[in-house]
Amino acid sequence: MEGGAKPRDLKDRTFRFAESVRSFVKQLPRTISNTEDVRQLVRASGSVAANWIEADEALSKKDFLMRVKICRKEAKESRLFLRLIDAGLTKANLAAREGLAAEARELTLIFSSIISKSG
Repeated sequence: MEGGAKPRDLKDRTFRFAESVRSFVKQLPRTISNTEDVRQLVRASGSVAANWIEADEALSKKDFLMRVKICRKEAKESRLFLRLIDAGLTKANLAAREGLAAEARELTLIFSSIISKSG
């Protein structure tokens, strides 16, 4: 895995990502668009973590690859919704959004690397 990441590290890292998203969204302005985008973001970020657990417990190589591909898809989706969300005007919210988007991108790259090495 990229950067010497181990399955346990990814389990913790994907959990922290989902947890950080949940903390972030509590600070956001309550707008109609944010309500919908936040709902999607929370689902996608949690799905990254849940599907990594499934991949780690895969019954076959095919099952493993499918779960990792879902992780990658959900990380990409998380990044999309982070870009769409109105973070308001506070510098802290804008910085948090950028940090989470960067983490979603890194997770996407890690999952892509796992897929290319496993395929």
